[in-house]
Amino acid sequence: MGVKKDKMKIIFGLGNCEPQFNNTPHNVGFCTLDNLCLKLGANFSKKKLLGLVCETSFNNNKILLVKPQTYMNNSGECVLKFVKKFKIPLDDILVVLDDIDIKAGEIRFRESGSGGTHNGLKNIVSLLKTENFARIRVGVGKPLNQMDLADFVLAKMPPELKEKVDLGIDLAIQKIYEFLEK
Repeated sequence: MGVKKDKMKIIFGLGNCEPQFNNTPHNVGFCTLDNLCLKLGANFSKKKLLGLVCETSFNNNKILLVKPQTYMNNSGECVLKFVKKFKIPLDDILVVLDDIDIKAGEIRFRESGSGGTHNGLKNIVSLLKTENFARIRVGVGKPLNQMDLADFVLAKMPPELKEKVDLGIDLAIQKIYEFLEK
């Protein structure tokens, strides 16, 4: 009887790597992975392949949580490097990102789909040359006033929005656990 080979999964959280982008709607992917990393009792301790990495395990499987350090619009550069380096099947990767078209506090999980209007996701789809990988979109909503969308996603979240987004992040973490269990 053969020995069961441990499987690896990689979760990518999208965001921008400079501190001024902390607590902004566009960094919800980073924030989700930060929270998950803490829950798993690990930390982001390595930089490799254009990403900040938290190595941990779940159900005896190796898990890499990766925050691309390429800025949002070039997230695919990091994702592609990890996919090639670890020769990981695309059904073992998951991308977590913000979405302005989903109400704050809600999430949407899909196993494939287009990049839509999200430049980071579009870059990943373009460089992987496929839409066939899982993603969790965490809703951040749209600005209520006529604020420019770019300004909105890069501005600090007011407390009432952050409270709703934090609920979405919790839902995203629950969905990540489901993804890791399959």
